[in-house]
This record gives sequence, C-alpha cells and structure tokens, in this order.
Amino acid sequence: MAVVVSSVAVAAAAAGAVQAASSSGRVGGQVSSLLFVGKRVTSVASTRTVQRAARLAIQARLGSRKRERTAYMFAAIASSIGFVTLAAGAVYYRFIWQMQGNGEVPYSEMLGTFSLAVGAAVGMEFWARWAHRALWHESLWNMHESHHKPREGPFELNDIFAIINAVPAISLMAIGFFNHGFVPGLCFGGGLGITMFGMAYMFVHDGLVHRRFPVGPVADVPYFQKVAAAHQLHHADLFGGIPYGLFLGPEELEEVGGQDELQKVLNLTYKVRTGEASLLGS
Repeated sequence: MAVVVSSVAVAAAAAGAVQAASSSGRVGGQVSSLLFVGKRVTSVASTRTVQRAARLAIQARLGSRKRERTAYMFAAIASSIGFVTLAAGAVYYRFIWQMQGNGEVPYSEMLGTFSLAVGAAVGMEFWARWAHRALWHESLWNMHESHHKPREGPFELNDIFAIINAVPAISLMAIGFFNHGFVPGLCFGGGLGITMFGMAYMFVHDGLVHRRFPVGPVADVPYFQKVAAAHQLHHADLFGGIPYGLFLGPEELEEVGGQDELQKVLNLTYKVRTGEASLLGS
C-alpha cells in the first residue's frame, strides 16, 4: 500500500510540474520528459502491485499445500505405525501360540507363511496392474478419475481403493491368527504380504511420486526414482496409459519402447532436484 501511495504522490507531483511548466511557457522537451516520468512511475506502481498480489497468491497456495501434506502425512504415519505394530505383534504371538503345548517349532507352517507373504507382495504388483487397466480406467473410472485431476484437500476419492484392499488383508490375517494349521498359516502369510505391498505402495506412489508427504531417503534410491518417472509417464498418457503397474513400471515401458521418454523424465527430475537443493543451500 505504501508503494502505491508514494507512486501516486510522485505522479501527482509530476503532473503539477507539467502545469507549472506550461503556465510559465517552458513547454516542449521538459513537458514531454515529465509526462514520460509520470507514465513510468504509474507503470512501475502497477507492476509492483501485480507482483505483490502474485506473491500473496503463491504464499496462500503454498500454505494450503503444506496443510494438506501435513494432514495426509499424519494419516500415513498413523496407519503405518498401526499396521506395522499389528502385523509384527500378530506374527510374534501367532507362532508363540503355535509352539505352546508340545514345544515343537512348526517349521513347515512358518516356511509356508513367510513364503506366501513374499509371494502375495509380489503378486499384488500384477494384480494392481491388471485392476488399474481393466477396472480403474474402465468401470471404476468415476472413482479413479479424481487421481488424474488436481486434488482439492488432503484426500481424494481414489483413496478408497486403499481401504478396499485392506479388507482382504485384515480378513486373511484374522483367519490365520485365530486358527491352527498349515492352511491358516498360508492365509496369515497372504494377508501379511498384501499389507507389506500396500505400505510400500503408499510410500512410493503417494509420497515419492505425488509428494503427498515427505519420504526422506526413499527419494534417493535410484530404482525408486525410475519408478516415479515411469508413473509420471502414465499420467502423461504417452503410451496408451502404460505403465499401469508401479514397481515394475520401467519394465512395462521398455516393452513398448519408452526408454527414451523415461530417461528424459529422469533428467528433468534430476535438474529440478538439483535446482531445489541449490536454492535451499543459498
């Protein structure tokens, strides 16, 4: 406001000087010079006003994004701690419970549980790829579309898919936890694998790719950077939506000849991160 008032004052003084010069007969070059100064001052005042308004708008947007990221980060951390605690506790007490009585260690059941946990975690990548292509971009597009639009607020309708995937994970773990035997052990392992995949997906997809919360050293892992770049190409829709998977997204792009575009995104991301680091360091 002070800039605008002072600029108006200068402009008024310039106008007064023009009138004084005209009345005394000293018109010509002096009048033209003063008129130019007045226009110049008014232009500078307008430019500064626009710049100040733009800065305020950017600050407001950054503040809103910071609040959104804080809200989602709290939800992510709370859910992660909750699931990790429950999963670790369930694994520990399940096998302690199994060993009570005769004291024998159920090696075959333990092997089946942990084998299926790894298998389920890997299998979820292929399930997510198929569901993403055949369901989310087809019959369930009205829900998934929110993920391909600018987000308003910390959450989006697409987040409901995380809840949907949590239902079978919790159900399988509950079956395995409350029952003895090899098959319940497999169920427990399957639920544990789905849970591990879901947590990894949240940190890489929501945190690293879409920056809904900071992920720390996860962002420095080279392969995860390739995963993030590949998913950005999915949103760019350069190859018919490919890749639809996440962790094997770079391999999907190689199958359709998208290596060059992937490298371009990686190079651009590197330049952006380098620029941000230099700004923070200055």
